Amino acid sequence: MPRKPDPLEMMRSICLSLPETKETPTWGQPHFRVREKIFAGCGSEKGLTTIGFKLERAHAEAIIERPGFSRAPYVGHAGWVSLDALSVKDWDEVRDLVHESYRLIAPKGCQAKMSAGTKEPKPAARTTRAKSATRRSPAAKPAGPKAKSATRRSPAAKPARSKR
Repeated sequence: MPRKPDPLEMMRSICLSLPETKETPTWGQPHFRVREKIFAGCGSEKGLTTIGFKLERAHAEAIIERPGFSRAPYVGHAGWVSLDALSVKDWDEVRDLVHESYRLIAPKGCQAKMSAGTKEPKPAARTTRAKSATRRSPAAKPAGPKAKSATRRSPAAKPARSKR
């Protein structure tokens, strides 16, 4: 009988292939981050090896009806799902779920790199602006706060209140 793949090694393979990702120990368990935001995790929950990821809320609500899936503790209300790693039969499906999580969490620049299929950061586009031939004179600057109106009453001009 073929040996089942190690869930942590499979998650490393899936998660670390995405742009700008890293593995960090968080709460004593391995988690995967894009920049500094967690998008997936792998660890132990109630004696089971579990995989965690975020899904669109409607997708999360539907998938937790399937065997092996459950709402993640503490963060399930926000679309986080736990999957019993021993119940995984299709790691391609797990890859798709982790990719959905990445797309929900990652900044747009990282998502664009994912769409382009590259892990290497693209060099920042450099734009140069032509320097203006003429400089503004100080008189051309917009005026600061409006001057106080002369019709405004000063504190001394307020009528005295009578004491009772």
